[in-house]
Amino acid sequence: MTAAPQQDAATPPPSQPSIPPEPPRDGPAAEPEEQTQEARAAQRELVAHAPDFILGAASSFGGSLVGGAQHGVSGGSVGRDVIMGGKTEIHHHGTATGPSHFSGEIPRSELDDLAATYAESPAFEDALQRLRDERVLVVAGAHATGRRAAALMLLHRLGVPAVRVLQPETGPSVLAGQLTQPGGHVLSDMPLSRNKPLREAHVYAAREQLIGVDGYLVITVENSPHLLGVTPCRWETPRSESVLRAHLVALGRTPEDIEKLLALGPVQSFLDHGRQRPAEAAGFAPQLAAYDGSEQALGRLTDFGLATVEKQCRTWLSEPALTLRDKAFLISLAVFDQAPYVLAAELADQLFVHFQRLQHPEDPPQIPVFGPAMDDRLQLARATGEWRDEHTEWGRVPQYMACFAEGRTPKALLTEVWTGHPSARPALVSWLKQLARDGRPLVRTRAAAATALLAASDLASTMALLVDGWAVSRSFGPRVTAANTLTLAELCGAPVVVHLLSQWCTDAHWARRWTAIRAFALLAPLRPDLAGPALDALMARARADDSSEAERHNLIESTALLLSAGSRGEMLSELVRLLYMDTPAVRSLALAAFVRACDNAEEGGLVEWYAESGVHSEDWSQDLATLWRTALGERAHTRQALDALRTWVYVAERHPEAEHALHRLLPALSRTATDHERLSHLLHTLRPQDGGPRPEIADRLLTALRPASPHHDGPYAEPSPAYPRS
Repeated sequence: MTAAPQQDAATPPPSQPSIPPEPPRDGPAAEPEEQTQEARAAQRELVAHAPDFILGAASSFGGSLVGGAQHGVSGGSVGRDVIMGGKTEIHHHGTATGPSHFSGEIPRSELDDLAATYAESPAFEDALQRLRDERVLVVAGAHATGRRAAALMLLHRLGVPAVRVLQPETGPSVLAGQLTQPGGHVLSDMPLSRNKPLREAHVYAAREQLIGVDGYLVITVENSPHLLGVTPCRWETPRSESVLRAHLVALGRTPEDIEKLLALGPVQSFLDHGRQRPAEAAGFAPQLAAYDGSEQALGRLTDFGLATVEKQCRTWLSEPALTLRDKAFLISLAVFDQAPYVLAAELADQLFVHFQRLQHPEDPPQIPVFGPAMDDRLQLARATGEWRDEHTEWGRVPQYMACFAEGRTPKALLTEVWTGHPSARPALVSWLKQLARDGRPLVRTRAAAATALLAASDLASTMALLVDGWAVSRSFGPRVTAANTLTLAELCGAPVVVHLLSQWCTDAHWARRWTAIRAFALLAPLRPDLAGPALDALMARARADDSSEAERHNLIESTALLLSAGSRGEMLSELVRLLYMDTPAVRSLALAAFVRACDNAEEGGLVEWYAESGVHSEDWSQDLATLWRTALGERAHTRQALDALRTWVYVAERHPEAEHALHRLLPALSRTATDHERLSHLLHTLRPQDGGPRPEIADRLLTALRPASPHHDGPYAEPSPAYPRS
């Protein structure tokens, strides 16, 4: 897709419009307009590529977000290698108080308290046996998976007389010299690098020293390539349910109480929402133990899950240990959640370039050719991946899809980076503009979805920095992105979107009008309750009666899509009212939109609705016949109406219910000799779609045409006796 001109990005907000001349209504525009896309195809593209947490059942963001409301987060940070338990357990690790705890003995009472609430992972027993046999054990695992607590409990289970904490700065070369005391030793997050790896020789030296003093050592590291000749114990996080059970027992709940508590809806949601860290499950336990059956207590349990997600997102973005490239990947994955992993990784590096330019403008940005492994990246993001078929224009293609295990993460993360880190906005804005110009529909749609989430948290800034620049573009692509953004922003709960679109429908800027008209077409089928306000706004534009040919076409397509929103019967009734109680321009638009909506052979079209529902209502059948008769009888719409009716016959050829409905409809369309002649000619000259013999359905439908009345001739123009209806 062609990039939007540079001046579009800097276009002022609507309060101070800078209006480029509208393309000439006859002849080519001053700048060649990109090939446009019909509204129906744009709607299919939006629904196909928008993330599930906006369009799907998770539009309320996983149940913990009620009505779009934001909730605060209480409690401490979950950063670094926090382990099992709440605030008390975090103090176990010797990192909180003074120098005496920094490299000294851990009090026995703290170890006993931790043991009372500890839940073993599947790897625990194997690790314990290796430690007993080898005296030195390296525990390798992801960040915040409870490695430190595991190290303490392994030594505690051995029955050592004391457990001592070594200084975190202890490197491999000086390790053996620190092991001078009997009992257990713990070295957490040993600093390793390419120039300072942990070698087999270091482990052997430590083992000899420990044998001499009757000691044991557990070293914890993140998954690292800098273990040369050392076979680590790959750590597995304990199951969140096991952690909850252990803490509930320690808090005095009986087995019967525990089973009832674990069966609560918010608890199941918490456990099912992905890879909970041990500290998060431990923090949830006191809330669960305090549950008293009241609605307020249930609400607190519901809110806890979202609070945990928001706290994790804040930790990711503020954590100094995470590189700028890691943070770019997390943000990119939030935009491309449940999309191909390679797409999230590719576009994350583009965001990384924008971050580098923002943070170090004097240095040229650099992207390492090779970076973290896919599994490591997904583990950092608490994400999962699986092979699934992706629907493409060429058919189903297998792709490795990545998504956050916790479905509420994308919204929480994007909201946090936009509102909590405003200094990152210039880079994020440049990146989203780049995505909006991408040639891939999935990328453009996700750019719109991400911007919609930003608009829900800060509409004014998002409109000024992104949406309005797209909306006033001379190029078609950015305007579609703006329409998609505003559509999804309304679904996300952004304020005043419908009011803004209604204003834009009559804006002085032709491109804003086009954007609003298209946005209403996309929004109404997704929010049927807005079909009425959308029709009012579109008709307000039609009453001006000064639209260009392109804008009129956009109005027709958008109004036609409203007939797939809400109650189609009510919408047909409203169109009939507009025929006889409004301006000629509105009448013309109503007829053109009706014909356009009828000329649709796709599943769920208007003909199928009429066959299934409309035929059973006398009012709806009468409204439909009135619109058909008027469109067929007015010279400006006759040809298109005949084409649409031919489409209905083709659909009826495949669906017996539709054929039965046409048998009921055609007599109402044949009230004059001209009507009869027109419809009879259409059926006599009907040609098959596949080039075969004349369809048999044409002869069957001819029998439904009653002879014309000798007292009427010419187009039927008098209003239906049922109108106007109150």
